[in-house]
Amino acid sequence: MLYTIRLEQMEFRAYHGCYDLEQQVGNRFVVELAITTPLGAVADEDAVEKAVNYLTVYEKVREVMRVKCRTIECVAQNIIRAVRELYPEIVEVECMVAKLAPPLGGKVGRVSVTLKG
Repeated sequence: MLYTIRLEQMEFRAYHGCYDLEQQVGNRFVVELAITTPLGAVADEDAVEKAVNYLTVYEKVREVMRVKCRTIECVAQNIIRAVRELYPEIVEVECMVAKLAPPLGGKVGRVSVTLKG
């Protein structure tokens, strides 16, 4: 049996962007993850040590968000790779990265990408 762990509305200040100014002053980003993995003995044995630890995942996402990228596609890809490296048993990771109030010359709430891997 598979199950999905969701980490929603993780917000970070980071320095991603294609413009030099974005990489200097930063912006707010929201990251959401859906991690699909085998249930194994997690539920039957109530074994937290056999589960994907979402605190560890959050800390890894925070670490990856500190690495400057020019595109949010690259950010999402780096997050997926890092999470899969932590937990090789994961079947799939879906990662959404949104830049809040992007500098597009008008009022835009967010721009986002979603990758699965």
